[in-house]
Amino acid sequence: MAARLAEQLHQQTCNEVALVGRVSAPAEERTLPSGDVLVTWRVVVDRPPLRRAAPEGGRAVTVDTIDCVAWAAGVRRTAGGFATGDVVRVEGALRRRFWRGGGGPESRCEVEVLVAKRVARAQSSR
Repeated sequence: MAARLAEQLHQQTCNEVALVGRVSAPAEERTLPSGDVLVTWRVVVDRPPLRRAAPEGGRAVTVDTIDCVAWAAGVRRTAGGFATGDVVRVEGALRRRFWRGGGGPESRCEVEVLVAKRVARAQSSR
């Protein structure tokens, strides 16, 4: 009975993220004190259109910048090949990291990427 209840709960909750956007800067690789290696980068995505008109002189399109992190070697390699302006698709899960900073506890939300793919290369300016 407990296993069935756990399965039902799993079907009702979900932490899956899929984003398509532009890479804002080259990915950075870091080695943690534990020896683990990770790659971080940011993806800029458009927000959905507003349901109401933008204010006079206001911007109709706004964006969000989403932090992405990859731990798996294959995804790290793929992300390391992204260039600024590339359109990419990432899939993974939303994570909230906590750490102790100079001013006390801090946190940040990011996408822990399991799949990353370049959709289109950045267009070079001529």
